[in-house]
Amino acid sequence: MSAPASLEVLGATKSFPGVLALDDVSLAIRRREVVGLIGENGAGKSTLLKVLNGIYQLDQGEVRVAGKPVQIRHPRDAFDHGIAMVFQEQSVFSTLSVAENIFLAREAEFLRGGLIDRRRLNEAARAELAKVHLDVDPRRRCAGLTFAERQMVEIAKALSLDTRIEGDITILLDEPTSMLEQREVDLLFEIVADLKDRASIVFISHRLDEVLEVADRVYVMRDGKVVHEVASRDATIPELHRHMVGRALHHEYYREARQAPGDGAAVLEVEGLTGRHGFRDVSFTLHAGEVLGIAGVVGSGREALARCLAGLEPPAAGTVRIDGRKVALASPSEAVARGIGFIPSERKTEGLVAGLSVAENMTLAALGRFTARGLIRVAEETKAAKSWIERLSIKTPSPATPVGSLSGGNQQKVVLAKWRIAGSRVVILDHPTRGIDVGAKEDVYTLVRDMTDEGLAVILLGDTLEEVIGLSSRILVMRDGRIEAELEAPPGGKPGQVDLIARMV
Repeated sequence: MSAPASLEVLGATKSFPGVLALDDVSLAIRRREVVGLIGENGAGKSTLLKVLNGIYQLDQGEVRVAGKPVQIRHPRDAFDHGIAMVFQEQSVFSTLSVAENIFLAREAEFLRGGLIDRRRLNEAARAELAKVHLDVDPRRRCAGLTFAERQMVEIAKALSLDTRIEGDITILLDEPTSMLEQREVDLLFEIVADLKDRASIVFISHRLDEVLEVADRVYVMRDGKVVHEVASRDATIPELHRHMVGRALHHEYYREARQAPGDGAAVLEVEGLTGRHGFRDVSFTLHAGEVLGIAGVVGSGREALARCLAGLEPPAAGTVRIDGRKVALASPSEAVARGIGFIPSERKTEGLVAGLSVAENMTLAALGRFTARGLIRVAEETKAAKSWIERLSIKTPSPATPVGSLSGGNQQKVVLAKWRIAGSRVVILDHPTRGIDVGAKEDVYTLVRDMTDEGLAVILLGDTLEEVIGLSSRILVMRDGRIEAELEAPPGGKPGQVDLIARMV
């Protein structure tokens, strides 16, 4: 006999203008269980979690906690019913302390004579931090924490439920590993295993291997519906992919057959480049039609190198040439003017302006082409946006739709379109598939091959070693700020992950 459900969703339906986000969704999370929730971007996963957290309200259907129907009109209702959410984009306030973030909106519990008892607040925070194995001073400002530490503060805040809720608690984890390194992922999974003693967990991730590792059961969503449910022990990644996208995993996942030889003219030449921090004495040549992968662990210097080439961090020494001419790249605007486009790993904060429309984001790096006498030629801007929306198969109601409302995969396509419209000849991809689903990743890989077919040169910092190997025609391995090795990666003759790891660490 299966364990009783601590949280149930029955016939959930939710619509937005032009979109049916949830279509008669039903599922159950049992006590002390980890449930994986997967699906392509736009499948309805995040919408469902926001319904459970009270950010959205259902048009039809109901939510039950411990078998009883409940009304969740805002996040405080969810919290009172034992439901807490850890957001993909994080919701900590950087100006507040760790303790203040953990007990935000619960300060009344620590009042003494009308004032907050800071000693009690910090002691309580230490107890919550111990649950997630985070050893930081609860008085410390969150602005000084790493991304992984802020993630653990979010989880500690969610876990603080069990000090005030008598019944079951459910924690909703929305892409908790998308920005974490492997050692941090391993620690998170240890914490999730510990949490099962006191909570049920819903775990969203685009990394299917992680879902199968951590979840007891998996629900697959597609087009706003639940299309499959399976015990993790009985599931395989190809099967899950087929249910997610309605087709089998393509045998040519990285489009290796379309890989260009990478022997075109030299577009970018770097000689003895040294950053103000992070890397030193880096030299390489990038050719038209080539994908140059850069592999390395955190701290290897590859991210700092990419940002330097994008004009975000001026170098301390060295030479950069584009088409044989020496350039300074002292600012992002100069890099753009020289034909370098940069797609950052933090696309929502650095790659897009969420409040602007799809069309406005697409033309942002080439605005001069769409203005006359200081006014934007909106008709031309819209025409260009429509062309790229069709060309890249971007799912959006219209070019006027706010880009922040699009799914992660479609947002990434908008960023790619921006640099194509700007006429970039070198495109730097910093973790271009981070936080997007398997189907959207295939679309990005196709777009990368489209770019190299047209003679663009690409620098790739991949989300995984497998991605770097699969897409690249040549790979630079960085360690301790220097290039440790250069490996050829032709179709049919790719190096193995072990070959790279041996040089990375």
